[in-house]
Amino acid sequence: MNWHFPLLFVLGTLTSVCSQFSFYPLEELSSDVGIQVFNQIVKAKPQDNVVVSPHGIASVLGVLQLGADGKTKKQLTTMMRYSVNGVGKALKKINRLIVSKKNKDIVTIANAVFAKSGFKMEVPFVTRNKEVFQCSVKSVDFEDPNAACDSINQWVKNETRGMIDQVVAPDDIDGSLTRLVLVNAVYFKGLWKSRFRPENTKKRPFYGADGKTYQVPMLSQLSIFRCGTTSTPNELWYNIIELPYHGEMISMLIALPTESTTPLSAIIPHISTKTIGSWMTTMVAKRVQVILPKFTAEAETDLQDPLKALGITDMFDQSKANFAKITRTEGLHVSRVLQKTKIEVSEDGTKASAATTAILIARSSPPWFIVDRPFVFFIRHNPTGTILFMGQINKP
Repeated sequence: MNWHFPLLFVLGTLTSVCSQFSFYPLEELSSDVGIQVFNQIVKAKPQDNVVVSPHGIASVLGVLQLGADGKTKKQLTTMMRYSVNGVGKALKKINRLIVSKKNKDIVTIANAVFAKSGFKMEVPFVTRNKEVFQCSVKSVDFEDPNAACDSINQWVKNETRGMIDQVVAPDDIDGSLTRLVLVNAVYFKGLWKSRFRPENTKKRPFYGADGKTYQVPMLSQLSIFRCGTTSTPNELWYNIIELPYHGEMISMLIALPTESTTPLSAIIPHISTKTIGSWMTTMVAKRVQVILPKFTAEAETDLQDPLKALGITDMFDQSKANFAKITRTEGLHVSRVLQKTKIEVSEDGTKASAATTAILIARSSPPWFIVDRPFVFFIRHNPTGTILFMGQINKP
């Protein structure tokens, strides 16, 4: 008999820092999975604001991969592009570097398995998840969906410093069938290396993807930033800029089409971690006037369809899912994969919660970098190349 296995992604707040660092290609693979999921989401929501955490996606898939067997495990491993035994090793290394005390920004990553009271899991699965993901196991009574949700949501609220206070509702819990809920929370809070002065924030026009013009608060400062202009393989040019956070380890990267007639959707499919790594080597430091929307974006996304489109299908199928390494006493399958993410960008910095390669050619940048139309952003841990958060903003 098969049982529902709800899986929830939860993301919190992050901060950014910048500079040129060498990175580990193995670690970048985890972010590429999230970027591919993002591409699937924006195809369905071309005019919406979309925010996801690629690292959060990779983390929960990593937890599942440790519990999967057979074809289910193969699909997860293939999608993440690691060797069979490489997922845990790589993600453990990434997490250790991201939350290192060397970072001056606040970055926390937390994982938890909420299990039905009395549900027995395989000891190696529990041990390995604790070792790799510092994943704690908590017992809840799913037969009381309201109480179970309260416990899960309170944990998320604590881990995201109050930015996200609800990720699961009683309707998401089947009191008789739910056995496990997996939760990953990423919290990031960072101050800009070069802060925007509040008195320079003024309302300016932003030309939305829906064809409307919006008057929104725009941050403004004249300073030295690394920026550049690159193109996709079919020569659609777009501008890029790096806004570093004060710890020199994390940056926000922004990309938007050079020509206002080029839709954002024309450049997003060409962006990967390899592309972003190329940006880091082609951008040059210049004195530039930056004008950027002050914005808050929040999104709750069901990742089941995007993951299925990328070939991860068996874990959602009651007749095919194989999670024998989690438990051998009952058949489990994943019923839902939810990710809730929130980001706030202001004068002080950023709070965030939870693949064709472009041909890059350095070209002179304009003295102004004005973000007054749809753009895509990335919050990147530079030493590893890991993308903690990313999103498209069509209307601040």
